Amino acid sequence: MAQVTLLILLSRAVGLGPVGWTVAIGYTAAVCLGLAGALRRAGTDSLGPADKVTLTRSTLVGCVTALIADTVHEPAPVFLLSALTLVALLLDGLDGRVARHTGTVSPLGARFDMEVDAFLILVLSCYVAVQVGPWVLAIGFMRYVFVAAGRPLAWLRAPVPATRAGKLVAVIQGAVLLVACAGVLPLVVTTWAVAGALASLVWSFGRSVLWLYRNHSPVTGPAVRTH
Repeated sequence: MAQVTLLILLSRAVGLGPVGWTVAIGYTAAVCLGLAGALRRAGTDSLGPADKVTLTRSTLVGCVTALIADTVHEPAPVFLLSALTLVALLLDGLDGRVARHTGTVSPLGARFDMEVDAFLILVLSCYVAVQVGPWVLAIGFMRYVFVAAGRPLAWLRAPVPATRAGKLVAVIQGAVLLVACAGVLPLVVTTWAVAGALASLVWSFGRSVLWLYRNHSPVTGPAVRTH
């Protein structure tokens, strides 16, 4: 209901078209179905306080998705798109703090947070790719390719220890794509910045794959670090 309300406000403000509506409603339906299934598997029927922060961020991502999808008909309102993206990125640092402060850290919350982050990066990369080049899509699709590769290669599905470098690379992706969407820098500077962000992401994923390969057992399966 919150998502629909925000979409109605967007329609009144910038004239959101049918493509934007359709894509945003599809995204919202996927989020609801995914959460319902995750809650059922977790044996609970309610979201924790941090999950509600992530859900709020998810509705903003739905609005960003609608605006970008609607560029099929007309250019996106850059200021509004940038403002919504900025708030969504800032909230990304809040849900983890809420979870730790309230003692409600959970695998469900961590996965929900990760999926919202990944989808926002995918949508932003699609928007920036139109301006900079199709190679930018590698930023948005890299995680999904990694997940797909984990289906035939079980050792890729083992958990990877979180590091400050990995978190910094994730922040860089959102920040650089936000600046690229805002169009505040010359195209050549934007292109080099996005290329640098992609290079850092390739390095981060490459390091994770190398760690997983070195710490898995061909016989017993992936080894999980306990320290």
